[in-house]
Amino acid sequence: MLALPLTWLVGVYIFSLVMLLITAFWRTDPFTSKVIPGFTLDNFFRLVENPAYLSTSLRTLSIALLVTLLSVVFSIPLGIFMAKVASPWLRAFLAVAITLPLWAGYLVKILAMRITFTENGFFNSALEPFGISGPGFSYTTVVLTLTYLWFPYMALPVYTAVRQIPANLFDASADLGARSWTTIRTVVVPLLKPAIIAGSIFTFSLSLGDYIAAKFVGGTTQMIGSVIASNINLNPPIAAAFSVVPIVFVLVYLFAVRKSGALDRM
Repeated sequence: MLALPLTWLVGVYIFSLVMLLITAFWRTDPFTSKVIPGFTLDNFFRLVENPAYLSTSLRTLSIALLVTLLSVVFSIPLGIFMAKVASPWLRAFLAVAITLPLWAGYLVKILAMRITFTENGFFNSALEPFGISGPGFSYTTVVLTLTYLWFPYMALPVYTAVRQIPANLFDASADLGARSWTTIRTVVVPLLKPAIIAGSIFTFSLSLGDYIAAKFVGGTTQMIGSVIASNINLNPPIAAAFSVVPIVFVLVYLFAVRKSGALDRM
């Protein structure tokens, strides 16, 4: 039963990843533009020495972190409301509302955000009576779009974790004089840490690898994926070397999570 999925995992995914890493050490002939197998670290040195590559890496990292942070900030109060306050029918409605976007095509959701934030779109029309305008196609719009795309991956684990918190903990906190925000900060959030970590792995890694959002709603904003896509035909070794950067970011993040001990309680 495991033969087919293992064949796919090892024969396709892992083999392709290994070939990608190998290609990162090759070079491109400047005259013929042909890829020449060999071993060189020049591609990785170029990533560090080129300010554009370095700034793109840091920009992508900041976007992924902001998307994760926004997802956490929105998920915690929503999860508490759904699990402890909302009536059964409202809880069911919100659960459907959260998961429904997952059924829509990825590109459809990107185009929907593009229409929303275009110059004559809904966002600017709603703000026009107040004399202000939206962010347009920019860094901010990329963060909002990716948060919209990956938010369900954070909201669902947090909601499930909140449902498992006994109601008497909220009552005990209130009896001891803690206000709502104090209860959330000192009681709820520590108990939600494993769920937040689980959701953040998705939001962080998926945001790091995205570039379609930047292409459609980012304006001049470039992410690591944008540079990889532009070099995949012109200079495959550089594209392969740059592909290692998000892999390193994710590995460092997972290592930090593991050292914190949060994975042991998941």
